Amino acid sequence: MPAPDSANGHLSTQDFSTLLVEEREDRVVVLLNRPEVRNAIDQQMVDELHAVCAALERNPKILILAGVEGVFASGADIAQLRERRRDDALQGINSTIFVRIARLPMPVIAALDGYCLGGGAELAYAADFRIGTPSVRIGNPETGLGILAAAGASWRLKELVGEPVAKEILLAGRVLRAEEALSVNLITEIHEAPVLMDGAHSLADRIARQDPLAVRITKSVFHAPADAHPLIDQLAQGILFESQAKFDRMQAFLDKKTDKKADKKTEKKNQP
Repeated sequence: MPAPDSANGHLSTQDFSTLLVEEREDRVVVLLNRPEVRNAIDQQMVDELHAVCAALERNPKILILAGVEGVFASGADIAQLRERRRDDALQGINSTIFVRIARLPMPVIAALDGYCLGGGAELAYAADFRIGTPSVRIGNPETGLGILAAAGASWRLKELVGEPVAKEILLAGRVLRAEEALSVNLITEIHEAPVLMDGAHSLADRIARQDPLAVRITKSVFHAPADAHPLIDQLAQGILFESQAKFDRMQAFLDKKTDKKADKKTEKKNQP
């Protein structure tokens, strides 16, 4: 049964069976929680991720995605995938939720450990940031199963790592280890497993120090099609130029600069 949308945008009222969810003031932490199948993504997990998205669309917050027990996600649930037919493919079950995650108003951080394969990798590709542990293994083995990576990898991956590496992953089944993924910018940080979530929260803290509206609008402008620029940039800037946060933050910057100058003058006067 699909998980219902969370009431009033709050996730604390939800009863999830495939996710562990922690909601904070400025972020939501979601752990994929099907350890018995290495966090494979099934229909129930997709439904519950839709419920998380519904809440974050109403009440935008940073999203941190991770997995339990040393695995991000080993892929889609093969037992379910084996039974899917043409009409299931045309529904875009996984691609639809991954697109929704990618379009969330605030940034999404994927904290990767262990296996991050197939649908699990495509979920990670939908995030704005990917960090990992030394044990990360990330790739798309779908062609070895007689299918293609149809939930985002076929078009997102070449934007992330370039066409040659993307083709090695998609056509030749190459699975990247952590250092390889770092070298092609598929992940941007490596943390030992015990402090992976600390690294994710540190990145979330840096995002949270920015103006939330400016972050949301910048993310939207960043993902706009090329022919929308520069008009969309100018319109977005027009909105931000009228925000109170812009005046407050710029005034605080100027005040700090003035205070530094005053401190330097005082220090100079007090020198013998």
